[in-house]
Amino acid sequence: MRRVVTAALAALTAVLLTSTLTTGTAWAVPPGIPSPSTAAARLDTLTVESESHQDTYSRTLFPHWITISGTCNTRETVLKRDGSGVVVNSSCAAVSGSWYSPYDGATWTAASDIDIDHMVPLAEAWRSGAWAWTTAQRQAFANDLDGPQLWAVTDNVNQQKSDHDPSTWQPSLPGFRCTYASAWIQVKWAYDLTLQSSEKAALQDMLSSC
Repeated sequence: MRRVVTAALAALTAVLLTSTLTTGTAWAVPPGIPSPSTAAARLDTLTVESESHQDTYSRTLFPHWITISGTCNTRETVLKRDGSGVVVNSSCAAVSGSWYSPYDGATWTAASDIDIDHMVPLAEAWRSGAWAWTTAQRQAFANDLDGPQLWAVTDNVNQQKSDHDPSTWQPSLPGFRCTYASAWIQVKWAYDLTLQSSEKAALQDMLSSC
């Protein structure tokens, strides 16, 4: 992994939250999304090979959602980061606010309609090299607030995406696919994950729309 695990964990705990009222930045997006040219250059450095260890994957191997600060876990942190006018209660549960889902262009006013999507799904990461990581490394990946790995999106859209890579699933909004590809590449690059040839071709095609 290019990113030092201890540094990633430190970045998580550095996110300071309150347990009362919090206003999120309007339609915020995750940090660390590279430019299309940088994404293309990083794509070319990734190792292309077949996936492996599919039969040994379990979601429990990636501990989440972990506590970030006080009573707030990773999911609640992303809801506050990416929502607008988000109000939380003493348990850090969002009781009001609005969220824009960039995958499909929908806006929601109930947190229950929002899933926190792992840009590179946990199962995809496992098949692409995370099977060899430690539990601490997988926890850092599953709760990464320092890069473009966690996105607040429409729940059923996230469920449709499941563990697909861009060769078999892409956001329904064509205008977002450039950003999606750039974020996907950044996550794979940051964590030294491999990709399949079909996945690389799909990402190159998505970047061509930038």
